[in-house]
Parts: sequence; structure tokens; C-alpha cells
Amino acid sequence: MAYQVTQLPSPLAKLGEGPVWDIDTQSLYYVDILTPTILRYDYKENRTYNATLDGAATISFIVLVTGKPEHFVIGENNRVSLIQWDGRSEKASPVRTLADLGESHCNVRFNDGKVDPLGRLYAGTMLWESGGDPNIQKEGQFYRYDNGTMVSLKRNVSISNGLTWDEPTNPLRMYYIDSPTLEVKAFDVDGQGDLKNETVFFDLRVNGTAPGYVPDGMTSDADGNLYVATWGGWQVLKVDKTTQKVSQEFKLPAERITSVAFGGPQLDELFVTSAFHVDKPAPAGALFKITGMGVKGKPMYKMIL
Repeated sequence: MAYQVTQLPSPLAKLGEGPVWDIDTQSLYYVDILTPTILRYDYKENRTYNATLDGAATISFIVLVTGKPEHFVIGENNRVSLIQWDGRSEKASPVRTLADLGESHCNVRFNDGKVDPLGRLYAGTMLWESGGDPNIQKEGQFYRYDNGTMVSLKRNVSISNGLTWDEPTNPLRMYYIDSPTLEVKAFDVDGQGDLKNETVFFDLRVNGTAPGYVPDGMTSDADGNLYVATWGGWQVLKVDKTTQKVSQEFKLPAERITSVAFGGPQLDELFVTSAFHVDKPAPAGALFKITGMGVKGKPMYKMIL
């Protein structure tokens, strides 16, 4: 089936990330980590609004909150914070800090974060860009938010990235990316939300050889197939749930593809974020959508606070 790629009207992001589709407002929320800003693409208006947050050096993810319209939970530096934004104003307002990793973790920042089918927030960290090479130093961890604290589930993480889940099963199944490993890992999630039975679901290496790019953000469709953004790969990979192999490649006009989320009125459009960089011309950093894929996504989960 032929697919189409459309560049949407939006500012070019230094490091666009974390797209989340809100069915209630028919909007795509996402972040530019390094500017930092939060953004909202209004589907009906076909325009993008953006806002800053005083005191934030990075804003790494944004998630929706159950029963609290215009409230969002974000990764802000090495904190997880609740903020308020009307989706149009140029400023978002802090409400309260939910969790703070503290001075002992001041060398890391949050990266990708998402909400599971039970309304729980999972998020991971990585070394600050200015702090050295995260591929080597492995200063990151992967956490579950639990009533004001971040419970560490995985240590020695380089760049904590893509996250998605199967539809609620027993046990719940989670997929996770630590980018430099070139792997998508699968876990069973127990009743407490902790991770068990780690396996490699998909290895990006071809005949043992690195492909020249790394996996970044990730989502899944209604059938459980995975869609993996490629940092440095100019594409999104569709990984078949049954064969655990690439079944389709969606090419994009930007090299650093960062994350993906299904949205649109029918949940059959794939929104794609990317990163701008000095030696690559526009549309690097743009927000894209892919249509004509012949698949549907799932509604994105909201955090229960």
C-alpha cells in the first residue's frame, strides 16, 4: 500500500520528541527537549502552538493526565513535574513537582517517558549532553513513578528511549529501547509494575553488523506491531509482532527521526518528530505525518495521578 509523508506547519525543533495524541482535543502534544518548549499541533486548525516553562533547561516528555484537562506531566531536567497549559498561551505554568531525583543525579536528565495501560508513568534518564558520552558512561536509569518517588527498575542505561505496551494482557507486556544497544527489549510487567523476563524482541543489526543508525522513540498499532523511529536512519521501521522482523520501512526527508505516535480522527495517521542540526537543512526538525498506511493505532493512555 502506498503511503504519503506530509510536513506539518510547525517550528523546526532542535530535538523534537515525545508525541502524544489527545483524542479529547484532537491535538498532538510533543516537546522540543533542548529549546525547551512544549508544543500542540491542532489537527482541525492545521497549526502548531508552543509554550515555554520558566526554569526548565530541558523538557523531555509530556503525558496527559486523567480527569485534568489542560494539565500535563512532564520530564523537566531531572524532575517530574505537573504543569498547566491552555494549549495556546506562550507560557505554561508550574503546578507542583511530583518527583525529584535530587543533587546526586544532577548529571542526568529525563529522556523518554510514557503511560502504560493501567495509567502508570514510566520514564528513563540519560547523561546530560554536556556531561560526556552517554554511550560509554551509562549513567541513566529506567523508572516507574509511584506516589511521589521514582522506583528504579533498570540501571546502567545509556539513552533510555522508546516505550510501548501490548493491549492489557496478563501479564502485561512492555517493549523498551536503550538506543546504543540497537535492540528492542520485551518484558513482562508484574502486578506492582516491576519488570520480569527480559528478552530481546528485535535486534537492529543486520547479520551482526550495526546498521549505521540507532533506535529512538517507538509506538505500536492496534495489532501489536511496533513502529521504531531511527536516529540517523531517515525512516520509521515497522516490526511485525509475529515474525519479529522488519515488514515495512517508511522513508522520511529528515535524518534524525526521534519518535512516533498514531493519531488523527480515525487513529490511522502516524505523527513523526525529528531533530534539527546545523549541517542538515530543513525539513530536519519538522513534524511530519504519514498517511495511507492501512493500519490503526490505539488511544494513548493518560496518567492516573
